[in-house]
Amino acid sequence: MKKNSKRNHSSRVSDLELNSADAEKEKKERQNNFVELLPPEVTFKIFSQLDIWSLCRASVTCRSWNHTIRHSDALWKPHCLTVRAVCQREIDGDLESGYPWRVILLRNYQKSKVKHEWLSGRYSNICSPISLPEKIMYPMDADTWGEILEAELER
Repeated sequence: MKKNSKRNHSSRVSDLELNSADAEKEKKERQNNFVELLPPEVTFKIFSQLDIWSLCRASVTCRSWNHTIRHSDALWKPHCLTVRAVCQREIDGDLESGYPWRVILLRNYQKSKVKHEWLSGRYSNICSPISLPEKIMYPMDADTWGEILEAELER
């Protein structure tokens, strides 16, 4: 019984040491985390300077960055407006449906890249479906294919 009691005491002591070490580590991380230290307006200004790729990478840095980036819809708006240059109909439709900017960007970013390639004539000389680079293809609706066909007919 005494051995068991000693073991339980040792276990509790090591648990306390672990908890205090974790608390100390967490405190240090918080001190180094500008998102928690700076006013939200300053944090927003910093994140608003990032491109889409960097913003996505920053969102996986830690929980507080992820929360801030995910819930700052205005961070995503300028990127959506850039994508709108290629996917105006799609972006406007998503806005009318009430989607937040971040979701609109997620829904349309890859499509805008592929659509831009088609509209710029990159695939004008493709002779067969086998020649298309499968990795960058994206399913598109009939209206989008109609836009692409019109652009091809004008060339």
